[in-house]
Amino acid sequence: MMHTRKITSRHTPLGYAIKAALLSTAIGLGSVSAHSASSVTWDDIVNDPDNTQTVLSYGFGPKAQRYSPMTMVNAENVNRLTPAWSFSFGDEKQRGQESQALVHEGVIYVTGSYSRVFAIDAKTGKQLWNYAARLPDDIRPCCDVVNRGAAIFEDKIFFGTLDAAMVALDKNTGRVVWRKKFGDHSAGYTMTGAPTIVKDQASGRTLLIHGSSGNEFGIVGKLFARDPNTGEEVWMRPFVEGHMGRLDGKDSTPTGDPRAPSWPDDPNTETGKVEAWSHGGGAPWQSASFDIETNTIIVGAGNPAPWNTWKRTSEGGNPLDYDNLYTSGQVGVDPSTGEVKWFYQHTPNDAWDFSGNNELVLFEYDDNGKTVKATAHADRNGFFYVVDREDGSFIRAFPFVDNITWATHIDPETGRPVEVEGQRPPPPAPGEERGESIEVSPPFLGGKNWNPMAYSQDTGWFYVPGNHWKEDYWTEEVTYKKGSAYLGQGFRIKKMYDDHVGILRAMNPLTGEIEWEHKEALPLWSGVLATKGDLVFTGTSDGYFKAFHAKTGEELWKFQTGSGIVSSPVTWEMDGEQYIGIASGYGGAVPLWGGDMAVLTRPVPQGGAFWAFKLPSWAQ
Repeated sequence: MMHTRKITSRHTPLGYAIKAALLSTAIGLGSVSAHSASSVTWDDIVNDPDNTQTVLSYGFGPKAQRYSPMTMVNAENVNRLTPAWSFSFGDEKQRGQESQALVHEGVIYVTGSYSRVFAIDAKTGKQLWNYAARLPDDIRPCCDVVNRGAAIFEDKIFFGTLDAAMVALDKNTGRVVWRKKFGDHSAGYTMTGAPTIVKDQASGRTLLIHGSSGNEFGIVGKLFARDPNTGEEVWMRPFVEGHMGRLDGKDSTPTGDPRAPSWPDDPNTETGKVEAWSHGGGAPWQSASFDIETNTIIVGAGNPAPWNTWKRTSEGGNPLDYDNLYTSGQVGVDPSTGEVKWFYQHTPNDAWDFSGNNELVLFEYDDNGKTVKATAHADRNGFFYVVDREDGSFIRAFPFVDNITWATHIDPETGRPVEVEGQRPPPPAPGEERGESIEVSPPFLGGKNWNPMAYSQDTGWFYVPGNHWKEDYWTEEVTYKKGSAYLGQGFRIKKMYDDHVGILRAMNPLTGEIEWEHKEALPLWSGVLATKGDLVFTGTSDGYFKAFHAKTGEELWKFQTGSGIVSSPVTWEMDGEQYIGIASGYGGAVPLWGGDMAVLTRPVPQGGAFWAFKLPSWAQ
């Protein structure tokens, strides 16, 4: 048990994932599940956080708090938790299982790596059906062949594929209802995040919301709204300033200022902008949250492309003069039109691939008798942000990991980072292909990455799965080439401490205080679940599924699943019993990006399975 206390290989991921895609398979169908025949309504999704028998969205409801009111399994009896069953994802595709499962009427829907979906009997672990996308051999997944989950509405399951398509499946049979491509996969467009169902409060129309991945290949990030019945696009919103959006199949409005002043000019190009503007990144590759009261989709926008900050700056200019909107921040979007309602940027002119895609958790708190409606966001840049979700205005920010070197703090008046001079990797000297190496913390893998935190309505704390590491960083020359990595930066990930990398912390969002912390030797890449039973669940890279006391951080229970856990746990009630489930199967970005982490995690076996746990009958 790790200690609990209160209070240079850069080409590997690209080449490996592309080769692995060759193993992708076709559709496979099993028996029909008779007990999952009823439709999922918008009201069901809204009430999902309070319905202990369902998990109908990524994050347990539109606010994405990952909190369950269940208490049958609690801090007093969790040490008796035992496996109820396990289900193998089968065949050779046993890596990178980052999914969060959905649960509806006794059926579990869980996605697997290589764009697969499984429907499993939640009582017995028996497969009901499965679907596996036919993937071409020229897909370009940046950071492993992962998929983080699905959405469910009416009689369909929706999920994205590595070849840049959105697929709707009949939830009872697994048969394809529709499939829509949204980008050129050979150029780097792909999808790994779970889509989101929202209901436009203005029109009453239900929409399927999804983004795109591919910043590392120089795509222009886009957010899409679709008709869930037909898959037809309703609107599209690019997240690079000056690019044109669409509404009902026609050009609508450009994002931000059509002159794109936050991107530098280049009088020698046809566009009038530096090359990077045409390939500017900003991809919203994680799942959106939805504020019903203000009718606002809230989603993270990814890093600008290329990573090299000097390629997004006028020659001889200052990067701080160009924010590169709308990248590395959080965006409020109107579901009726796809227009940007507000934007707050975590990392202006991001030089470190800090991105902004980590989940946006919606929560409320009391401030001298006034209810503040906020978003909470633990960014890859190491700072935890609280932002007003009604208008995107900055409230506060504080560190949630140690030894942040790139900025001293976030200015409380402007909400902008106060950067440390010399922490932007310098450009190569004249005649050189590589710039001077500098040490930066956090590294591009982040103080926290995509793996979502949880918010407890009981303690008022956020449980943040972070990591302590650092990197050597240097710039390189880069020119855009379709289908090739568009980075312009090299790196090597390094350990920060000898005793741990992973750090699970209970953070007070009002004070910035660390209420307790738990250390893990290997990186934490699993999501977190909090319950009213005074419990916090998460997985570890060395294969353990663990439970902690929500108030003290004491480790109360663990179980070895046989492979590293990089997925998000869920819990549900069935036949009067509480179940807790999680996928196991190591992979994702950490072992692929080289450096100390590749060495550290090399002994972790690969796998692919879903585990369900409950209390034995004698212990209930």
